[in-house]
Amino acid sequence: MDEWPTSWLVASIGGLGGITLGLAARLGRFCTLAAIEDAIFAQDYLRLRMWGLAMAIAIVGVWTLSMLGLVDFSQSLYHRLSFNPIVWSIGGLLFGVGMEFCGTCGFGTLARVGGGDLRALFTFLVLAIAAYAAIAGPTALLRIAILNAVVMSSDDSIPNTISEMAGPNGTLTSVITWAIALVLFVLCFSSAKFRGFTVHVFGAVAAGLAIASGWWATGWLGADPFDPQPVVSHTYSVPLGQTLIFVMKMSSAALTFGITAVFGVIVGAFIGALVKRGFRWGAPDDAHEMRRHIVGALLMGTNR
Repeated sequence: MDEWPTSWLVASIGGLGGITLGLAARLGRFCTLAAIEDAIFAQDYLRLRMWGLAMAIAIVGVWTLSMLGLVDFSQSLYHRLSFNPIVWSIGGLLFGVGMEFCGTCGFGTLARVGGGDLRALFTFLVLAIAAYAAIAGPTALLRIAILNAVVMSSDDSIPNTISEMAGPNGTLTSVITWAIALVLFVLCFSSAKFRGFTVHVFGAVAAGLAIASGWWATGWLGADPFDPQPVVSHTYSVPLGQTLIFVMKMSSAALTFGITAVFGVIVGAFIGALVKRGFRWGAPDDAHEMRRHIVGALLMGTNR
């Protein structure tokens, strides 16, 4: 293992985490949009509790990595972002609309691809192009112009904002972290129905651990001075664009954590579909459905 390049180790863990998440999506029906819809329209909170448990596990995992000094989260992209609730709210709203149009998010799209859904494959391509264009293409100019128009103080970065709230020793941060995690644990396990669905419980725990393992892999294993890796975890928007670029120029492109995570979700979902005997080739019903998926994918990719 010591002879493996750092980038390979990190990418391998990204792939394993992606497989885990793909299995959780197929076997445990882990899906954010579906969880919200179940709660609103059917008053069924099973999948919302699954989502909450995964988040609680990830929160505790990230806090542990930070407290042990294993990962320097100040090197992550999120710590360099300015605290801009206006832009975040608009972006989140548009992403949510796109998610509703497509019936799922980028992660769910990959899970559907693994299950044989050709509509999801088309959505994947549009979302990948839109996401990459938003960071290095024509829509990147629009994104930068909007950000500059509503830019806040240069000191209003996320870490500075949290540090001001938490005090000099960060004790308040730990208290808030554990308070949120404990509330989520209680809300999840207070339901006898949720406790009885072991597949959902284990799927949620596995998903949370996969998120934490991503930070560990890129932040600790990837902290190689000779081969440093970006400090990231599982996210399924921009990496879709990076994966598309990799497929087109594989001989001159390197595997990254995000790319292997994308492939991993598809593989995990494919395995899960075979286990549940749910692999089915699917196609769009009509042109109207395709238009809806195109618009939804563009909204999600541009507002990643």
